[in-house]
Amino acid sequence: MLSVKMDAPDLVTAEDGGSLLLTASGAWGIRQSDSCEKLIEQAASQPAHSTIRVDLKSVSFLDTAGAWLLQRFQMEQAEQGRDVKFIYEDERFDILLKEVKRSEIDNPPEEPLHNSFVTYLEYVGKATRQLGNDTRDVLAMLGAMTAAVTAGVAHPSRMRPISIGVQFQRSCMGAVPIVCLMSFLIGGIIAQQGGFYLRQFGAEIFVVDLSGILVLREIGVILTAIMVAGRSGSAYTAELGSMKMQEEIDALQVTGLRVTEVLILPRLVALMIALPILVFLANLAALVGAGLTCWWYLGIVPYSFLAQLQAAVTVDTALVGIVKAPFMALIIGLIACMEGMKVEGSSESLGRHTTVSVVKSIFMVIVVDGVFAIFFASIGF
Repeated sequence: MLSVKMDAPDLVTAEDGGSLLLTASGAWGIRQSDSCEKLIEQAASQPAHSTIRVDLKSVSFLDTAGAWLLQRFQMEQAEQGRDVKFIYEDERFDILLKEVKRSEIDNPPEEPLHNSFVTYLEYVGKATRQLGNDTRDVLAMLGAMTAAVTAGVAHPSRMRPISIGVQFQRSCMGAVPIVCLMSFLIGGIIAQQGGFYLRQFGAEIFVVDLSGILVLREIGVILTAIMVAGRSGSAYTAELGSMKMQEEIDALQVTGLRVTEVLILPRLVALMIALPILVFLANLAALVGAGLTCWWYLGIVPYSFLAQLQAAVTVDTALVGIVKAPFMALIIGLIACMEGMKVEGSSESLGRHTTVSVVKSIFMVIVVDGVFAIFFASIGF
């Protein structure tokens, strides 16, 4: 069994042409770390020199602990404007010193805590910059999709109708049961709560007006878009993210296929077709739920409910919600695909971007609905 002679460490200082020469010898390892640290502290207390050379040719043993002490000495002197150079012949010393230096760069010491107000301003600045980056990415993807649609109009075969049909079946047909059930329950809750308070004034019949207008103009489209964002949007992000992790997207690009045309455009087109249909079905389900609740809870028979509903709402009322749907679908699809393309090579990244996709989509759905509400109010629609 081989053994390494562990001589006591030593560090001799000497002047050498205006620079400081430190000659190290002995073993510089974890067992001698206390002695080595004292020697380095003594060397650091020497008069200031612009250049310090550390001769390691006589060092018989060096491990990570000794290399870290030497590297720390170099960094401390560099902060004071001094240049520290190591002299050695053993290539293993070079490997150790470089690895320790790289570790210090990759894992810098924790920064001290800042003032809470400064920290808040820093957070706001980072969030603003991230918002700008996201806006730029969405606009870039929207431009690429516009170019793909233009190319598809000129060459219809590039629109990939089979892919659009498959995505439509998954995003629309598969979502009908849950969307209708949710809307049915929401319509019943709106009617029950409205009837509970309007009954005190003897105005139960106006629950029909409340339910019809609220569902057709706002609630139906918002809740459906949120459901689609959580269901289809997250699926888009997860699918594209998984393809990115497995390098399938890179393979498509290598073969000369455009990712926008093959993966993103069919999903966006299918979602923009599916969401208006889902909103229409959701409105019907919500009105059925409201009608049944009015019949059971308020004693408003279906004939009276339909007559009052016909007087309260018009085709324009229903169109308000339907018109919003394609724009919300476009926003959901763009955000979902953008986050999917940002996924890196880890499952943690996939989960994070999927969550971010759903949160951003829901937030933007509400923002878009507010913009449309202001627009329709300004034109009296």
